Amino acid sequence: MARLALLSVSNKTGLIDLARSLVEEFDFDLISSGGTAQTLKDAGLPVTKVADYTGSPEILGGRVKTLHPRIHGGILARRDVPQDITDLENNQIRLIDLVVVNLYPFEESIAKQGVTLSQAVEQIDIGGPAMLRASSKNFAHLAVLSDPAQYEEYLRELRQNNGEASLEFREKSALKGFLHTASYDQAIASYLAGTQQYTLSGTQLQSLRYGENPHQPAAWYQTGTTPTGWAAATKLQGKELSYNNLVDLEAARRIIAEFADTPAATIIKHTNPCGTALGSTISEAYQKAFNADSTSAFGGIVALNHPIDAATASELTKTFLECVVAPSCDPEAQEILAKKSNVRVLTLPDLSSGPKDTVKAIAGGFLVQASDNIIADTSQWQVVTERQPTASELAELLFAWKVCKHVKSNAIVVTGDRTTLGVGAGQMNRVGSVKIALEQAGEKAKGAILASDGFFPFDDSVRTASASGITAIVQPGGSLRDKDSIKAANELGLVMVLTGVRHFLH
Repeated sequence: MARLALLSVSNKTGLIDLARSLVEEFDFDLISSGGTAQTLKDAGLPVTKVADYTGSPEILGGRVKTLHPRIHGGILARRDVPQDITDLENNQIRLIDLVVVNLYPFEESIAKQGVTLSQAVEQIDIGGPAMLRASSKNFAHLAVLSDPAQYEEYLRELRQNNGEASLEFREKSALKGFLHTASYDQAIASYLAGTQQYTLSGTQLQSLRYGENPHQPAAWYQTGTTPTGWAAATKLQGKELSYNNLVDLEAARRIIAEFADTPAATIIKHTNPCGTALGSTISEAYQKAFNADSTSAFGGIVALNHPIDAATASELTKTFLECVVAPSCDPEAQEILAKKSNVRVLTLPDLSSGPKDTVKAIAGGFLVQASDNIIADTSQWQVVTERQPTASELAELLFAWKVCKHVKSNAIVVTGDRTTLGVGAGQMNRVGSVKIALEQAGEKAKGAILASDGFFPFDDSVRTASASGITAIVQPGGSLRDKDSIKAANELGLVMVLTGVRHFLH
């Protein structure tokens, strides 16, 4: 008798090719439910509807389709237990050799605007998880596929093992099935719990060589069932990504996401930007960012918001870099970068989307906050000095403010010509950060802009900035002594803008 495969999938990627191979190459019979059965039928493949196989129609508007002894008996039967086989024979139940199931898109559904509780509830799959759990439990006797990415590997197993999937593959696929249902249940529980309970789970993508230091084991996990963010990136070349690479790449992504249209480049070291710039071309933007601090750029992480072209690739190969990421990479550019085979080159078409929350572990628990994704709006800024900014100064103030948001606090950024000139990061006092940024900027500070992620508690930093040639300052305000800083700015002929938003980054 032909083997039997049960196919019931929400994500139909690769379904037809898999089913055709099962039927034509390996002589499987197919049973399927609802839309999956129709998809197979439309493709000209022989398929029996689950309702016809079980003799029980779908009921309750499709809520009950596969919850039937003829389905779960065929899945759960142990082929080395005689009583199990007798039970199947007495109830006219066929053994099921393959279960292909993925679940209703619950997470995608609740992410849509305006989704109601009742709509979300209808996207909670019942039959799918039951089949996944049953077939994963019985991996000793059948195979389960819960991800289209497994289809080719399964077919390869059949071709290499005389039509059978190895026990090793079946066990690995069972684990993936349990992880899939665990992640799915967690998403439902988190949604229903709201703020009362926060759960976090992920599937390990790979073990990392080590964490921040060689004595710290580390691993990289993907959240959700669909790869997004760095899990969806394509590595074109280079060594495996390290823990520190990924942390720095995320810092670079957050900065580059601030600049949607104008070509922009940023170079990251230890999660802080050592150079960020805008240009008329992506090559110009990168060169400006590199020249902002060429010493620190050595061994840096580069993010670009436009595709890598040949001119930019040539510039990238002139120094040692750890990683480069861009939305895409031209073929000619890829050939040029291949000469530096150790540099990790990644493409990530969507560099703007990041996590909604940030999570930090502490002793006995963890902290969760909404990500700092607020978009700067200059119409909400307040000019508090007698001198008003010109249009050019306002654009420079906005650029400096966007970069400063992503520098470790206490953060000071000095910019000119949409390029960072000096960065003071992570100092214990703001005066220290001001001095570092101005010292790095040097003579270029004359006529430049200064941004501070937090307010100035005293007027000393304003006076220091003016003495170095700074002409305009942007800061959140909010100090009880704002008036002292404003007074000093007026005395010195500076522009001072208060944003009303703070951007501490710890």
